[in-house]
Amino acid sequence: MNKHLAGVVSGATIVVSLFVSPVLAAETLKGPVKVFILAGQSNMEGQGSVDHDDNGGKGSLVWSMANSKSATKMKKLKDEKGDWVVRDDVQISFKVGDEVLKGGLTVGYTGYAADGSRRHIGPELGFGFILGDFYQEPVLLIKTAWGGKSLFVDFRPPSSGGQVGPCYTKMVEEVRAALAELGDQKYEIAGFYWQQGWNDMCEQPATAEYSRNLVNLVSDLRKEFKVPTLPVVVGELGNGGPVTEGEMFEFRKAQEEGTKQIKNAVFIKTTDFARPAELSPCPTHDHHWFANAESYFLIGEAAGEGMKSLLK
Repeated sequence: MNKHLAGVVSGATIVVSLFVSPVLAAETLKGPVKVFILAGQSNMEGQGSVDHDDNGGKGSLVWSMANSKSATKMKKLKDEKGDWVVRDDVQISFKVGDEVLKGGLTVGYTGYAADGSRRHIGPELGFGFILGDFYQEPVLLIKTAWGGKSLFVDFRPPSSGGQVGPCYTKMVEEVRAALAELGDQKYEIAGFYWQQGWNDMCEQPATAEYSRNLVNLVSDLRKEFKVPTLPVVVGELGNGGPVTEGEMFEFRKAQEEGTKQIKNAVFIKTTDFARPAELSPCPTHDHHWFANAESYFLIGEAAGEGMKSLLK
């Protein structure tokens, strides 16, 4: 068994226990745990279908591994028996409702897990594989995400003035709780990945203030966790592919302009990862990349590569 494989997921059913402390896997590897905070709204929660048969299964992860442009690079997600790989060198902690999902990185760490479903993925999958391959040290991904939340209100950072957003407060609390689970294991907060934006795009005042709020979000988190040069990746709201005008265009500019004002940060363009509605599980859900798993995997991979460029 290599360091990437702790167990398997058969189909969509977990056949190994994933609810273990990240410190257990960390003990098998050398060096401090490299911790990455992944935050945002529903597209960070994860809406990519693993194996649903909606629209003939087109765009699901299973379908994409056989039929998409990314089929070759996605082969690593399953072992020779056809089971989903579970990485023991990359752990994840994600609070869903009152339950905290913990364990080796694999499919299923999304908001739907609260109902017992492990049939979706978010960008954490591609991101985790990239960072896991990059480090000899163990990696912990702490995911904090809630659907339908804005930076303007819900994630509003203290430096922006007004009422601090409840999701900002919950994000900090959940990160600290996950770090406490490491016990005496040494760790380093190594990066912050932000994938968010739809709600702010829908309101002009929120878009107008987005760049400033993004700068403040990063500044406040760096102060909160005492990491003044914390590497930051901001994922573009690339839903629907390239546009040259309108709300989406203006919002993407605000995202990129805000990122440029942050030192040690990179803006990741994602429009190339948009797939046609007719080749996706949910053709009417443009706000969720039509639930296309290839899109979510590629977004995460690109974010991981962007993070690597800041870490080298």
